[in-house]
Amino acid sequence: MKSRQNGPMTVPTGTGTGADTGPRPIWQRAALWIGGFVAMLYGIEAADTVLPADLDAAGVEPRTADGLWGILFAPILHADWAHLTANTVPALVLGFLVLLSGIGRGIAATVIVWVVAGLGTWLVAGSGETHIGASSLIFGWLTYLIVRGVFTRKAGQILLGVVVLFLYGGMLWGVLPSEPWISWEGHLFGALGGILAAWLLSADARRARRAGAAAPVLPR
Repeated sequence: MKSRQNGPMTVPTGTGTGADTGPRPIWQRAALWIGGFVAMLYGIEAADTVLPADLDAAGVEPRTADGLWGILFAPILHADWAHLTANTVPALVLGFLVLLSGIGRGIAATVIVWVVAGLGTWLVAGSGETHIGASSLIFGWLTYLIVRGVFTRKAGQILLGVVVLFLYGGMLWGVLPSEPWISWEGHLFGALGGILAAWLLSADARRARRAGAAAPVLPR
């Protein structure tokens, strides 16, 4: 037998299956995150269909102690498959665009919308109602994308906001009272949450703009 000498070893590198290919591009990560979220919504609706328990009862019930839990659960619950499928494409498109500027920032925006929509609905919606559905997030993502560029003054975000407004702006009529089974309160406070998220998460850009404006101009 040949004896093995002690000492450092070299490991070949390359493009094989064990090679480190680095992080995925942001668009791939954004697609995976929003695709996973929507897949979860379908899994929950499937469970609600087959389980004897009524999961939809865990939505927001205004001004009740138990209804506070709905702030956490309402956006992932849907009344039926038609309700879920109606939300699917807007959720995929708008959620992807929100995450595209950064996963952490997109998640932060979503959390702000989630809380504002749920709490606002809990405070002002009619008694004896249960509010569910991802549309509160969709309205928040929509307004976030539309107004974000106004706060950051970034041309790309302003242009994206204009495009989103052109494609989905008609949805904003949903913040007004309409059919009794539609949670306009969830839409309204989701939209307000999106504006708040855009303002809060643009603080760094606004500070940089103020600092630039305040900097003295030195003579050449």
